Amino acid sequence: MTTKGDRVDTNVRGTGLRRTEMSVILTGFMGTGKSTVGKQLAERLGVPFVDTDERIEQMEGRPIAAIFAADGEAYFREVERRVLAEALHGNAVVATGGGAITDPINRERMRAAGPIVCLTADVDVILERTERDARRPLLNAQERRTQVTQLLQERSRAYAQADFTVDTSRRTVDAILDDILSFLARRPTPRQGDPS
Repeated sequence: MTTKGDRVDTNVRGTGLRRTEMSVILTGFMGTGKSTVGKQLAERLGVPFVDTDERIEQMEGRPIAAIFAADGEAYFREVERRVLAEALHGNAVVATGGGAITDPINRERMRAAGPIVCLTADVDVILERTERDARRPLLNAQERRTQVTQLLQERSRAYAQADFTVDTSRRTVDAILDDILSFLARRPTPRQGDPS
């Protein structure tokens, strides 16, 4: 678990946090628990939960794997950029797709909207969690371990831009939430008009 720069404090039901107008953005590789953790974090904070991949599928009327197959990754990233920009307007926990933070425009918007929390996991854990998930468009070949390792390497610099990183490998959701809530509680409240 690592922290980068302290910025925002959010008194929300039993968390010790004060409410502020900000989003909490979850990033990280597929299978690290962004959706699972995000839903429970949003519940604890009393704010909506937004999964950008789910929003994209609803908007497009087809699974992400089908978007990749029919229109390619460049088209998907363009749609993802629009959906993310919309999701970041408001006070919510936003779970992004694993590659969203690699786009500098997305990264700038995420940083302006609130703290970025990166969830990580060991390669073995990621492989276990994604083993039977056909919705993962970038993990469709037999050499899954090689693919995961390569993608993690390619995205490592982008993931390192997060304000806080927590390893979710073989940990309970409650323990992960406690780490994130502690991080949020340590952040100073921004002055009026200051970026978060």
